[in-house]
Amino acid sequence: MFTIENEFLSATINPKGAELTSLIHKSTGQEFLWSGDAAFWGKHSPVLFPIVGTLKNDRFIYKDQSYQLGRHGFAREKKFEVGTHTATSLTLTLNDDEETLKLFPFHFRLYLIYQLEEQKLSLTYLVNNLTDGEMYFSVGGHPAFKVPLNDELSYVDYYLQFNKSENAGRWPISKDGLLETTPVDLMQGSDKLPLSKKLFEQDALVIKNMASSEVKLICDKDSAGFTFNYDGFPFLGIWAAKGADFVCIEPWCGVADSVDSSQKIEEKEGIVRLEKSEKFERTWSVEISASL
Repeated sequence: MFTIENEFLSATINPKGAELTSLIHKSTGQEFLWSGDAAFWGKHSPVLFPIVGTLKNDRFIYKDQSYQLGRHGFAREKKFEVGTHTATSLTLTLNDDEETLKLFPFHFRLYLIYQLEEQKLSLTYLVNNLTDGEMYFSVGGHPAFKVPLNDELSYVDYYLQFNKSENAGRWPISKDGLLETTPVDLMQGSDKLPLSKKLFEQDALVIKNMASSEVKLICDKDSAGFTFNYDGFPFLGIWAAKGADFVCIEPWCGVADSVDSSQKIEEKEGIVRLEKSEKFERTWSVEISASL
């Protein structure tokens, strides 16, 4: 485990999966990340790469070859190499190897850069295409935040407040983990989404092309919360395991296959295409407000 900290925050990162496992506000000792209780969901903030979500039949096709790749890809199970580590930042890297090339036929280097600045933690994904030709991939985050943040409050005391009014539908997820072809209503002319555990009874909320680039977790009974910025990510997932005391805010560059997918990776919705030696970069951040 590696720790970065400043005057306000302390963050712990596991080199396995380059996974953020703790985010504490130092003045109060308040933990903002989910505990990782395996009875509900044994992770904290997995890295989604080189796909986001589920592939149709867990396979994709590239140049007439079929490749098997499980939900959310392999990065979350791989051990990352440690690069630069300062008091307030940590860089971790993952390179392709013989094992990944059997699943994903591209040479790459994936950097994850964690950085603290005052009461904000940012995570930058930097992907370098080392293939002699094009590369197709998706990347995304899956951070799970503790809800309620105050043990004296309840889950339904919290809501998500977006920075713009939304007319967003959710894209239902099939029993096979694929996206249906027609959305259903979620937010109509509203910037507010009240939290309840019933909200996730049919799996994650998958939202495409939102007007907003930022969302706040707010409780009118307590000052503790956060502002999550996902500018540049065209898809957003919001999810919690059944009965669990957390909410995941998931910024994605990519999305699960649809039920009518061709399985050809170059035709996949939201897929990122990089030419040889090109780099791709996206950053999300979370700014913490502690209880007064």
